[in-house]
Amino acid sequence: MAYQDHVRASDSIRVRCAIITLSDTRTPETDKSGQQIRALLEAAGHAIVRYELIPDDLNALHALLTEILSQHDVDVVLTNGGTGVGRRDTTIEVVESHLDQTLPGFGELFRMLSWHEIGSGAMLSRAVGGISRGKLLFAMPGSTGAVELAMTKLILPELKHLVHELRK
Repeated sequence: MAYQDHVRASDSIRVRCAIITLSDTRTPETDKSGQQIRALLEAAGHAIVRYELIPDDLNALHALLTEILSQHDVDVVLTNGGTGVGRRDTTIEVVESHLDQTLPGFGELFRMLSWHEIGSGAMLSRAVGGISRGKLLFAMPGSTGAVELAMTKLILPELKHLVHELRK
C-alpha cells in the first residue's frame, strides 16, 4: 500500500493522549508548553485522557510512565521538559529505558528543523521518540517554541498514521 493510502486509511482515528510536563518551577496555570500540546491535540480532534505536571525527577517520571503505559485508554504519551544537558535533565534516559523501538527520525528531524530556527543551539536538544508497550512515546524540550515545532511539523502530521499502524 502506498504511503498516501496508509494516511487516508487512518483519517478517522481519534488518538487518546497523555501529556506529561517535567518542571521544577511550572504550575498547571503557568505550563504554557503543556497547554500548547493540549490545544494542538484538541484542535486536531484528539482526546486528552491524562495530564500530569511533575518535577524533573527520574524516579517520578519512571513510575508515572510505567503507570500510564499500562493504561488501555492511552495511545500516545507526550512529554515536555528535561531534555537538555543540565544536571537535572534526565527525561531522555528514563524515556529511552521504556522504549521497545525507537523512531530515530523524530529526534533527527526535530534537531534539523530546530537548526533552521535557532542555529547551533539545536544540538543541545536530545528529543526522542519511539514505541513502548504498543504506544507512542515522544519526549520534547520544554520551550513552547520547541513544542510548537515538534507538534506541528512532526507529530501531528503522522500521529493518526502511526496509531493506525500500531493498532494493526
